[in-house]
Amino acid sequence: MSSTDPIGYFLEDMTHHGKSERTLDSFERVLREYATFLDGRGETPATADRRDCLAYIHDRRDDLADSSVATYATYLNRFYGYMTQVGEFDSNPMTLVMEELPESIDRDPTRRDITVPEMRSFVLQITHPLDRAVVVTLLKTGVRVGELCNLDLRDVGLADVDVAAAYSTIGSRPAAREGTIYVDDSIDRGDAVNGEQRTAANKRKRDTHIPLDDELRSVLRRWLAIRPEDTPPGDPLFVSTRAGWGKRLTPDMVRSIVADQAEAIGWYEAGADAAENVTPHYFRHFFTTHLRDRIGDRGIVKYLRGDVADDVIDTYTHNWGDRVRTVYLDNIYGVIHPDDNDE
Repeated sequence: MSSTDPIGYFLEDMTHHGKSERTLDSFERVLREYATFLDGRGETPATADRRDCLAYIHDRRDDLADSSVATYATYLNRFYGYMTQVGEFDSNPMTLVMEELPESIDRDPTRRDITVPEMRSFVLQITHPLDRAVVVTLLKTGVRVGELCNLDLRDVGLADVDVAAAYSTIGSRPAAREGTIYVDDSIDRGDAVNGEQRTAANKRKRDTHIPLDDELRSVLRRWLAIRPEDTPPGDPLFVSTRAGWGKRLTPDMVRSIVADQAEAIGWYEAGADAAENVTPHYFRHFFTTHLRDRIGDRGIVKYLRGDVADDVIDTYTHNWGDRVRTVYLDNIYGVIHPDDNDE
Protein backbone atom coordinates (compact mmCIF):
# COMPACT_ATOMS: atom_id res chain seq x y z
CA MET A 1 0.00 0.00 0.00
CA SER A 2 2.79 2.43 0.85
CA SER A 3 4.26 2.28 -2.67
CA THR A 4 1.06 3.68 -4.20
CA ASP A 5 -0.21 5.78 -1.31
CA PRO A 6 2.36 6.45 1.42
CA ILE A 7 0.07 9.06 2.98
CA GLY A 8 -2.70 6.49 3.32
CA TYR A 9 -0.19 4.05 4.82
CA PHE A 10 0.91 6.65 7.38
CA LEU A 11 -2.66 7.60 8.30
CA GLU A 12 -3.67 3.96 8.75
CA ASP A 13 -0.77 3.39 11.13
CA MET A 14 -1.65 6.57 13.04
CA THR A 15 -5.19 5.22 13.40
CA HIS A 16 -3.81 2.01 14.93
CA HIS A 17 -1.72 4.15 17.27
CA GLY A 18 -4.96 5.68 18.58
CA LYS A 19 -4.73 9.18 17.11
CA SER A 20 -7.97 11.14 17.28
CA GLU A 21 -10.12 11.68 14.21
CA ARG A 22 -9.47 15.41 14.42
CA THR A 23 -5.70 14.85 14.42
CA LEU A 24 -5.95 12.43 11.51
CA ASP A 25 -8.06 14.90 9.53
CA SER A 26 -5.45 17.64 10.08
CA PHE A 27 -2.61 15.38 8.98
CA GLU A 28 -4.50 14.23 5.90
CA ARG A 29 -5.45 17.76 4.83
CA VAL A 30 -1.86 19.02 5.06
CA LEU A 31 -0.25 15.93 3.55
CA ARG A 32 -2.69 15.71 0.62
CA GLU A 33 -2.15 19.41 -0.09
CA TYR A 34 1.61 18.79 0.05
CA ALA A 35 1.26 15.90 -2.41
CA THR A 36 -0.69 18.13 -4.82
CA PHE A 37 2.06 20.75 -4.58
CA LEU A 38 4.70 18.13 -5.32
CA ASP A 39 2.73 16.83 -8.29
CA GLY A 40 3.07 20.27 -9.86
CA ARG A 41 6.85 19.90 -9.52
CA GLY A 42 6.85 16.40 -11.01
CA GLU A 43 7.60 14.77 -7.64
CA THR A 44 5.85 12.60 -5.04
CA PRO A 45 6.22 12.39 -1.24
CA ALA A 46 8.52 9.40 -1.79
CA THR A 47 10.82 11.19 -4.24
CA ALA A 48 10.81 14.70 -2.74
CA ASP A 49 14.08 16.08 -1.41
CA ARG A 50 14.99 18.88 0.99
CA ARG A 51 14.58 21.56 -1.66
CA ASP A 52 11.05 20.35 -2.48
CA CYS A 53 10.15 20.58 1.21
CA LEU A 54 11.65 24.07 1.43
CA ALA A 55 9.72 25.17 -1.66
CA TYR A 56 6.45 23.99 -0.10
CA ILE A 57 7.13 25.75 3.21
CA HIS A 58 8.03 28.93 1.32
CA ASP A 59 4.85 28.64 -0.78
CA ARG A 60 2.68 28.54 2.34
CA ARG A 61 4.16 31.60 4.03
CA ASP A 62 1.99 34.16 2.26
CA ASP A 63 -1.20 32.14 2.72
CA LEU A 64 -0.77 31.26 6.40
CA ALA A 65 0.27 32.81 9.67
CA ASP A 66 3.82 31.94 10.70
CA SER A 67 2.60 29.74 13.52
CA SER A 68 0.51 27.75 11.03
CA VAL A 69 3.49 27.38 8.69
CA ALA A 70 5.47 25.95 11.61
CA THR A 71 2.63 23.49 12.27
CA TYR A 72 2.60 22.37 8.63
CA ALA A 73 6.35 21.80 8.79
CA THR A 74 5.92 19.73 11.94
CA TYR A 75 3.33 17.53 10.20
CA LEU A 76 5.70 16.90 7.29
CA ASN A 77 8.55 16.10 9.65
CA ARG A 78 6.40 13.67 11.61
CA PHE A 79 5.28 11.96 8.38
CA TYR A 80 8.79 11.60 6.99
CA GLY A 81 10.26 10.65 10.34
CA TYR A 82 7.78 7.82 10.78
CA MET A 83 8.07 6.54 7.21
CA THR A 84 11.86 6.51 7.56
CA GLN A 85 11.71 4.76 10.92
CA VAL A 86 9.53 1.91 9.58
CA GLY A 87 11.75 1.51 6.53
CA GLU A 88 9.33 2.77 3.89
CA PHE A 89 11.50 5.82 3.02
CA ASP A 90 15.30 5.97 2.96
CA SER A 91 15.64 9.33 4.70
CA ASN A 92 13.79 12.32 6.15
CA PRO A 93 14.25 15.39 3.89
CA MET A 94 12.67 17.58 6.59
CA THR A 95 15.50 17.09 9.09
CA LEU A 96 17.61 20.03 7.92
CA VAL A 97 14.50 22.13 7.23
CA MET A 98 13.38 21.74 10.85
CA GLU A 99 16.83 22.68 12.14
CA GLU A 100 16.58 26.02 10.34
CA LEU A 101 12.88 26.60 11.03
CA PRO A 102 13.17 28.56 14.30
CA GLU A 103 15.41 31.07 12.49
CA SER A 104 13.50 31.21 9.21
CA ILE A 105 9.99 31.52 10.68
CA ASP A 106 9.55 34.11 13.38
CA ARG A 107 6.18 33.60 15.05
CA ASP A 108 5.87 37.31 15.82
CA PRO A 109 8.13 39.26 13.45
CA THR A 110 8.72 42.98 13.88
CA ARG A 111 7.65 44.43 10.56
CA ARG A 112 8.61 47.60 8.74
CA ASP A 113 6.60 50.52 10.10
CA ILE A 114 4.93 52.26 7.16
CA THR A 115 2.51 55.16 7.57
CA VAL A 116 -0.55 55.67 5.39
CA PRO A 117 0.99 58.69 3.56
CA GLU A 118 4.12 56.60 2.86
CA MET A 119 2.00 53.76 1.54
CA ARG A 120 0.11 56.24 -0.63
CA SER A 121 3.38 57.44 -2.17
CA PHE A 122 4.24 53.82 -2.92
CA VAL A 123 0.90 53.16 -4.62
CA LEU A 124 1.08 56.33 -6.70
CA GLN A 125 4.43 55.33 -8.22
CA ILE A 126 2.86 52.11 -9.57
CA THR A 127 1.78 52.88 -13.13
CA HIS A 128 0.77 49.50 -14.57
CA PRO A 129 -3.02 49.01 -14.16
CA LEU A 130 -2.68 45.34 -13.14
CA ASP A 131 0.07 45.96 -10.59
CA ARG A 132 -1.78 48.89 -9.05
CA ALA A 133 -5.07 46.96 -8.93
CA VAL A 134 -3.39 43.99 -7.24
CA VAL A 135 -1.65 46.13 -4.63
CA VAL A 136 -4.69 48.32 -3.88
CA THR A 137 -6.95 45.26 -3.58
CA LEU A 138 -4.55 43.70 -1.07
CA LEU A 139 -4.32 46.98 0.86
CA LYS A 140 -8.05 47.71 0.88
CA THR A 141 -9.32 44.21 1.66
CA GLY A 142 -6.63 42.46 3.70
CA VAL A 143 -7.12 39.25 1.69
CA ARG A 144 -4.42 36.60 1.55
CA VAL A 145 -2.51 36.17 -1.69
CA GLY A 146 -4.31 32.90 -2.48
CA GLU A 147 -7.69 34.53 -1.87
CA LEU A 148 -6.80 37.34 -4.25
CA CYS A 149 -5.81 34.84 -6.95
CA ASN A 150 -9.11 32.95 -6.51
CA LEU A 151 -11.30 36.00 -7.12
CA ASP A 152 -13.51 35.70 -10.21
CA LEU A 153 -15.36 38.44 -12.06
CA ARG A 154 -18.58 36.97 -10.66
CA ASP A 155 -17.37 37.81 -7.11
CA VAL A 156 -17.05 41.55 -7.75
CA GLY A 157 -20.21 43.61 -7.26
CA LEU A 158 -19.15 46.47 -9.50
CA ALA A 159 -22.27 48.07 -10.97
CA ASP A 160 -20.86 50.12 -13.81
CA VAL A 161 -22.46 50.46 -17.22
CA ASP A 162 -19.19 50.19 -19.16
CA VAL A 163 -17.89 47.29 -17.07
CA ALA A 164 -21.18 45.40 -17.26
CA ALA A 165 -21.27 45.84 -21.03
CA ALA A 166 -17.77 44.39 -21.38
CA TYR A 167 -18.10 41.61 -18.80
CA SER A 168 -21.43 39.84 -18.58
CA THR A 169 -20.34 37.73 -15.60
CA ILE A 170 -19.32 40.65 -13.36
CA GLY A 171 -21.03 40.29 -9.97
CA SER A 172 -23.13 37.36 -11.23
CA ARG A 173 -22.53 34.90 -8.40
CA PRO A 174 -25.75 34.49 -6.39
CA ALA A 175 -23.87 35.08 -3.13
CA ALA A 176 -22.24 38.28 -4.44
CA ARG A 177 -23.62 41.70 -3.52
CA GLU A 178 -23.42 45.05 -5.23
CA GLY A 179 -20.70 47.22 -3.76
CA THR A 180 -18.66 44.35 -2.29
CA ILE A 181 -16.04 41.76 -3.12
CA TYR A 182 -17.17 38.27 -2.13
CA VAL A 183 -14.51 35.91 -0.73
CA ASP A 184 -15.61 32.27 -0.67
CA ASP A 185 -14.41 30.31 2.36
CA SER A 186 -14.71 26.88 0.70
CA ILE A 187 -12.01 26.95 -2.00
CA ASP A 188 -9.04 24.64 -1.46
CA ARG A 189 -5.92 24.03 -3.51
CA GLY A 190 -6.70 21.57 -6.31
CA ASP A 191 -10.47 22.19 -6.22
CA ALA A 192 -12.35 22.61 -9.50
CA VAL A 193 -14.31 25.85 -9.04
CA ASN A 194 -16.32 27.67 -11.70
CA GLY A 195 -14.88 25.40 -14.37
CA GLU A 196 -11.24 25.86 -13.39
CA GLN A 197 -8.83 23.99 -11.11
CA ARG A 198 -7.42 26.26 -8.42
CA THR A 199 -3.76 26.40 -7.41
CA ALA A 200 -4.31 28.25 -4.12
CA ALA A 201 -6.59 27.96 -1.10
CA ASN A 202 -8.85 30.40 0.74
CA LYS A 203 -8.11 30.13 4.46
CA ARG A 204 -11.23 31.74 5.92
CA LYS A 205 -13.50 30.60 8.73
CA ARG A 206 -16.51 32.01 6.86
CA ASP A 207 -17.34 33.61 3.54
CA THR A 208 -16.95 37.37 3.58
CA HIS A 209 -18.36 40.43 1.83
CA ILE A 210 -15.74 43.19 1.81
CA PRO A 211 -17.02 46.65 0.80
CA LEU A 212 -15.71 48.39 -2.31
CA ASP A 213 -14.77 52.01 -1.70
CA ASP A 214 -14.35 54.59 -4.47
CA GLU A 215 -10.59 54.11 -4.79
CA LEU A 216 -10.81 50.36 -5.21
CA ARG A 217 -13.68 50.75 -7.69
CA SER A 218 -11.56 53.17 -9.71
CA VAL A 219 -8.43 50.99 -9.94
CA LEU A 220 -10.52 47.92 -10.79
CA ARG A 221 -12.31 49.78 -13.60
CA ARG A 222 -8.95 50.91 -14.98
CA TRP A 223 -7.64 47.34 -14.86
CA LEU A 224 -10.75 45.83 -16.45
CA ALA A 225 -10.47 48.30 -19.32
CA ILE A 226 -7.22 46.60 -20.44
CA ARG A 227 -7.71 43.06 -19.10
CA PRO A 228 -6.85 40.42 -21.76
CA GLU A 229 -9.88 38.94 -23.50
CA ASP A 230 -8.68 35.32 -23.75
CA THR A 231 -8.85 34.03 -20.19
CA PRO A 232 -9.59 30.72 -18.37
CA PRO A 233 -13.19 29.48 -18.07
CA GLY A 234 -13.43 30.67 -14.47
CA ASP A 235 -13.27 34.32 -15.60
CA PRO A 236 -10.54 35.34 -13.11
CA LEU A 237 -10.53 38.91 -11.89
CA PHE A 238 -6.75 39.09 -12.17
CA VAL A 239 -4.83 37.53 -15.08
CA SER A 240 -1.25 37.83 -16.23
CA THR A 241 -0.13 40.47 -18.71
CA ARG A 242 3.41 39.11 -18.73
CA ALA A 243 4.53 35.47 -19.01
CA GLY A 244 1.46 33.26 -19.21
CA TRP A 245 -0.57 36.01 -20.89
CA GLY A 246 -4.24 35.85 -19.94
CA LYS A 247 -3.84 33.09 -17.34
CA ARG A 248 -5.13 33.45 -13.77
CA LEU A 249 -2.53 35.01 -11.51
CA THR A 250 -0.80 32.57 -9.18
CA PRO A 251 0.58 33.41 -5.72
CA ASP A 252 4.11 33.39 -7.15
CA MET A 253 3.10 35.90 -9.84
CA VAL A 254 1.59 38.19 -7.19
CA ARG A 255 4.70 37.91 -5.02
CA SER A 256 6.79 38.84 -8.04
CA ILE A 257 4.63 41.88 -8.80
CA VAL A 258 4.87 43.13 -5.21
CA ALA A 259 8.61 42.38 -4.96
CA ASP A 260 9.37 44.30 -8.17
CA GLN A 261 7.36 47.33 -7.06
CA ALA A 262 8.68 47.29 -3.48
CA GLU A 263 12.27 46.81 -4.60
CA ALA A 264 12.02 49.94 -6.74
CA ILE A 265 11.69 52.10 -3.59
CA GLY A 266 13.91 50.06 -1.28
CA TRP A 267 11.18 48.12 0.50
CA TYR A 268 12.32 44.72 -0.72
CA GLU A 269 15.68 42.97 -0.94
CA ALA A 270 16.19 39.36 -1.97
CA GLY A 271 17.18 37.32 1.08
CA ALA A 272 15.98 39.89 3.63
CA ASP A 273 13.48 38.85 6.30
CA ALA A 274 9.91 39.86 7.18
CA ALA A 275 11.18 42.72 9.32
CA GLU A 276 12.38 44.50 6.18
CA ASN A 277 10.60 43.19 3.11
CA VAL A 278 7.18 44.29 1.93
CA THR A 279 5.38 41.22 0.57
CA PRO A 280 1.71 40.44 -0.17
CA HIS A 281 1.34 39.27 3.43
CA TYR A 282 2.66 42.63 4.65
CA PHE A 283 -0.42 44.32 3.19
CA ARG A 284 -2.64 42.08 5.33
CA HIS A 285 -0.64 43.20 8.36
CA PHE A 286 -0.95 46.86 7.25
CA PHE A 287 -4.71 46.48 6.73
CA THR A 288 -5.21 44.94 10.15
CA THR A 289 -3.07 47.44 12.03
CA HIS A 290 -4.29 50.67 10.47
CA LEU A 291 -7.97 49.80 10.11
CA ARG A 292 -8.19 48.44 13.66
CA ASP A 293 -6.60 51.63 15.00
CA ARG A 294 -9.16 53.73 13.15
CA ILE A 295 -12.25 51.65 13.88
CA GLY A 296 -11.46 50.46 17.39
CA ASP A 297 -13.74 47.44 16.79
CA ARG A 298 -11.77 44.20 16.59
CA GLY A 299 -14.92 42.26 15.64
CA ILE A 300 -15.36 44.09 12.34
CA VAL A 301 -11.68 43.78 11.43
CA LYS A 302 -11.70 40.08 12.29
CA TYR A 303 -14.76 39.61 10.10
CA LEU A 304 -13.12 41.38 7.16
CA ARG A 305 -10.01 39.21 7.62
CA GLY A 306 -12.16 36.07 7.68
CA ASP A 307 -11.02 35.15 11.19
CA VAL A 308 -14.42 34.68 12.84
CA ALA A 309 -17.20 32.16 12.33
CA ASP A 310 -20.95 32.70 11.98
CA ASP A 311 -21.71 32.19 15.67
CA VAL A 312 -19.38 35.05 16.61
CA ILE A 313 -20.95 37.40 14.09
CA ASP A 314 -24.41 36.57 15.43
CA THR A 315 -23.46 38.10 18.79
CA TYR A 316 -23.08 41.55 17.25
CA THR A 317 -26.20 42.60 15.36
CA HIS A 318 -28.87 41.27 13.05
CA ASN A 319 -27.97 44.08 10.63
CA TRP A 320 -24.31 43.03 10.44
CA GLY A 321 -23.76 43.63 6.71
CA ASP A 322 -24.91 47.25 6.80
CA ARG A 323 -22.92 47.90 9.97
CA VAL A 324 -19.72 46.56 8.41
CA ARG A 325 -20.25 48.57 5.23
CA THR A 326 -20.89 51.85 7.08
CA VAL A 327 -18.00 51.48 9.52
CA TYR A 328 -15.60 50.34 6.80
CA LEU A 329 -16.39 53.15 4.36
CA ASP A 330 -16.17 55.73 7.16
CA ASN A 331 -12.71 54.57 8.21
CA ILE A 332 -10.81 52.93 5.35
CA TYR A 333 -7.61 54.81 4.64
CA GLY A 334 -6.94 56.45 1.29
CA VAL A 335 -4.04 55.01 -0.69
CA ILE A 336 -4.54 57.26 -3.72
CA HIS A 337 -6.07 60.40 -2.21
CA PRO A 338 -5.52 61.89 1.27
CA ASP A 339 -8.22 61.32 3.87
CA ASP A 340 -9.29 63.03 7.09
CA ASN A 341 -7.38 60.58 9.31
CA ASP A 342 -3.91 60.88 7.75
CA GLU A 343 -1.02 60.34 10.15
